[in-house]
Amino acid sequence: MAIWSRGDRMDGDLVHHSDRGDQYTSIRYAERLGEINAVRSVGRKGDSYDNAAAEALNSLYKKELIERDGPWSGTADVMLATLEWVA
Repeated sequence: MAIWSRGDRMDGDLVHHSDRGDQYTSIRYAERLGEINAVRSVGRKGDSYDNAAAEALNSLYKKELIERDGPWSGTADVMLATLEWVA
C-alpha cells in the first residue's frame, strides 16, 4: 500500500519495520527493498522494544477496523476502509 500510494516518488522515505524473521534477511527481500528505495528497520536480536510502535499500530488496525467491520467482500473494500481509518 505504501509503495502504491507514493506513486513514482522513490525518495527513500519509506521505512519497512519488521521482526528478525528469515524472510527479512533473505537476499531477494533485501534486493526488493532496494528496488523501491526502502530502508529496513529490523530490531536487534533479543530486543523486543525496537519494533513496538509498528506492532502497536498493527494491533490497533486489526482491532479497530479489520475485526470490527469485517467480513470484507474484497481487497478494494479493505483498501478504501484502510484509507479512511488512517485519515
